[in-house]
Amino acid sequence: MIALETEKLTKDYVTGTFFKKRQTALDELSLKVEEGEIFGLIGPNGAGKTTTLKLLMGLIFPTSGSAKILGKPIGDQSMKGRIGYLPEHPYFYDYLTGRELLVYYGQLFGLNRVERATCADALLAQVGMAAVGDMPLHKYSKGMTQRIGIAQALINSPDLVFFDEPMSGLDPIGRREMTLLIQGLRDQGVTVFFSSHILPDVELLCDRVAILNQGKVVKSGRLREILDVSIHAIEVVVEDIDDAAESQLMAVATSMRRTGSRCRLECADARKFDEVLQIIHSHRIRLISVLPVKQTLEDHFVQEVVGSESMQHEKF
Repeated sequence: MIALETEKLTKDYVTGTFFKKRQTALDELSLKVEEGEIFGLIGPNGAGKTTTLKLLMGLIFPTSGSAKILGKPIGDQSMKGRIGYLPEHPYFYDYLTGRELLVYYGQLFGLNRVERATCADALLAQVGMAAVGDMPLHKYSKGMTQRIGIAQALINSPDLVFFDEPMSGLDPIGRREMTLLIQGLRDQGVTVFFSSHILPDVELLCDRVAILNQGKVVKSGRLREILDVSIHAIEVVVEDIDDAAESQLMAVATSMRRTGSRCRLECADARKFDEVLQIIHSHRIRLISVLPVKQTLEDHFVQEVVGSESMQHEKF
């Protein structure tokens, strides 16, 4: 089943006071997101990610095109009770405590007193905020505000949740916890649609992604479909090598980099890798690890975005 579908969704803005100019922020976006999957929307700043989410939430209106969420038009009020949303820069009533905020949002969704209290306690624990749930929001750090924003997006037990940069402001521990939370939502059958510029998180979490650049989708699909998963090189990490071994290894490896007592080598192919292994064995060097080097989402992203921008420059 399709949880989210957009058909040539477009948003234009008119800029300028005297000489008006039309600027396209989103250009005929067509996407389908299946129920129960994690879908990532990635792109550089100004690509149209936040514009897309604002259109889907009904905060702004499209110039043309259409979208359906859970089979309903984006303006349908009954559908809105089944979704959750975290904006890029959440702002809440800062005189409330985290617990009071969640209870307030629970009331907006029609939860009774017991349900509101129970959900607030559970969500505070889920996002790691149980210890500060009774602290006023104006004392929260950016990361704490982000966590409470994620909690409020889940207060109604949504079928589909939209996150705009959910990892923003979180430290490494917080990012790890949010990764587990998002994976847990998928395990429960919740569809997750989120935008992010933290590409390793997207690669770790997403079932499918779309790369957005200058308002257009330049690539969309499952990661294994859009990434080149062939082995480009072989990385070897060794420790405590002498000058003679280093000289021999430099003659064979494509690149070589020292970090403390360890040395990281990159071999262009299997033949070069065999030569490196022979040198390691003959000099009795300690081998730490061997890893195949494949294309990452970040590599592909840079390739697509830079390539697209180069084509645009060639037109002018």
